[in-house]
Amino acid sequence: MLLSLVVHTHSLRYWFPATIMLGTAPAYLLSWGVWRALSSVLPVRLYHHIDDRLYCMYQSLVLFFFENYTGVEIVIYGDIPKKKENVIYLSNHQCTADWIIADMLAIRQSALGHVRYVLKDGLKWLPLYGWYFSQHGGIYVKRSAKFNEKAMRKKLFSQTQCGTPMYLVIFPEGTRYNPELKNVVADSQAFAAKEGLAVLKHTLTPRMKASHIALEAMRGHLDAVYDVTVAYEGTLDKSGQRRPAPSMPEFLCKECPRVHIHFERVDIKEIPSEPVFFRRWLHDRFEIKDRLLMDFYESQDSDKICTFPGEGKPSPLKLSKTLPSVIILGGLTLPLLLTENGRKLYVRTWVCGTLLGWLWVNVFP
Repeated sequence: MLLSLVVHTHSLRYWFPATIMLGTAPAYLLSWGVWRALSSVLPVRLYHHIDDRLYCMYQSLVLFFFENYTGVEIVIYGDIPKKKENVIYLSNHQCTADWIIADMLAIRQSALGHVRYVLKDGLKWLPLYGWYFSQHGGIYVKRSAKFNEKAMRKKLFSQTQCGTPMYLVIFPEGTRYNPELKNVVADSQAFAAKEGLAVLKHTLTPRMKASHIALEAMRGHLDAVYDVTVAYEGTLDKSGQRRPAPSMPEFLCKECPRVHIHFERVDIKEIPSEPVFFRRWLHDRFEIKDRLLMDFYESQDSDKICTFPGEGKPSPLKLSKTLPSVIILGGLTLPLLLTENGRKLYVRTWVCGTLLGWLWVNVFP
């Protein structure tokens, strides 16, 4: 019985925040839908301004759970600009929690609402979220020959034309690095060797297509590229072997005590535009990431405090940045759940919103 209670309590660490985050989605989408309808006769720039504010509110709720609730310590190496900028955010990719790390940096610049993602195509099937991410400026891409370059350029161009603030998150590896998937790592290393590139140990070989298209489509709109390297503490086993990074449920269950984020700003003028030179530049950046991660895991293996080279500064997130969003979205959701008509609207939003969203993202990629 005691064991059952412990297991139940542990599962609540995940199910409680997951229920709140998912449970407030219909109220959020209904609020956004009202604004979308009202703004149809207003300037596009004004629509994006309020949309970004709404998105900031929801993502602040998400960060309440991923930072304040979990108590994770965020350690940042490098100086994050205080001013908002139009940027491409390039990072290594290890787990489903990686996209939250981009939010963590953005909120520290007061740019959380500007975050948009380049996402793998399968995520467009997420109920409600898949469609809304597209509406907020997210771009779904397929790999290799199925990559729709024209659609990506068109969407980025339409957003930059109306001056949409841009914090575009891209994971150039294309898939998550998992040390237990030996075949994926080996294939990536074999590809690098075949192309005459340095073989990487702690990341996969980056693919350039999405990053290069984004850079070229928005070059006149961008200020910089944020080159970010992330390491999750506690991912070495007793034998010193690297284990997979924590999943979202594991993160919410407080199994990651500390996240280390190495940040470097690269001015857009320093990045080559020609494909062959850009490819080399991108791979060089990942060679740097690989060395940083190697240093991190070697320091962890030698019973020292796990760190990247250089000075890392803890960066706590104030509760005042996130708690108001929890209260507001909770206040919008409760009236729907406490009345019969509200519950009907709530369920219809989930069902109809999901079905119509699936139709939309497949007709208008």
